[in-house]
Amino acid sequence: MTDCDLDTSVPDWVIDHPETLAVFEQLKIDCSCGGKSLAYLCREQRLDEKMVLSLLHRCLETAPESGENRATG
Repeated sequence: MTDCDLDTSVPDWVIDHPETLAVFEQLKIDCSCGGKSLAYLCREQRLDEKMVLSLLHRCLETAPESGENRATG
């Protein structure tokens, strides 16, 4: 489904899957975190890493395909 995981930086999550921005905002995870990994930010905020990853994957499963709408660079 996605190459993004706990080792992926939050900005990369949002770049690859813009629909996940809502999840990061809901959890108050800073998306401009200087490239820190999702796992690092979860530990810093004392969030359960597996729960956050599950929410992100659920978001991706329910979101309409956004790949067709992206501009190619």
